[in-house]
Amino acid sequence: FPAMADLSARDVERAKFAFSIYDFDGNETVDAFYLGDCLRALNLNPTLAQIEKLGGTKKKNEKKLKVEEFLPIFSQVKKEKDHGTLEDFIECMKLYDKSENGTMMLAELNHILLALGEKLEDSQVDSIFKECMDPEDDEGNIPYTPFLQKLIAGPYPEEA
Repeated sequence: FPAMADLSARDVERAKFAFSIYDFDGNETVDAFYLGDCLRALNLNPTLAQIEKLGGTKKKNEKKLKVEEFLPIFSQVKKEKDHGTLEDFIECMKLYDKSENGTMMLAELNHILLALGEKLEDSQVDSIFKECMDPEDDEGNIPYTPFLQKLIAGPYPEEA
């Protein structure tokens, strides 16, 4: 597999393990519907458009992937790591920082996550806020830099 040449033995091992978790039937295939979930389990953040382009499906039981097909996809997404940096995200948040003091309205952040780009569900936003959010001040503002740092670190900072 030439596309796998850039994957370390540890990457291949991790990818096979993640793949095995989504092999619900135990027949060494993963439903293409779970391609994005499997990649996210490997600390990647492919967009919905990327997942579709790479062969992910919107419905279950349309297509099955073998691990030999998954590894080159994992390799490609790993190489394309263009998720933006902490600094990029801070620059975006500054657009909502009315007081120019490193804070923004929690309600606006909530709206951004629910309504813009790849929209999140209420439950996902609640979970993110619970894990990453400092308490809001009396005006309903939160400091966005610590929020972004915790969000980017994710639940597995030791693997970052």
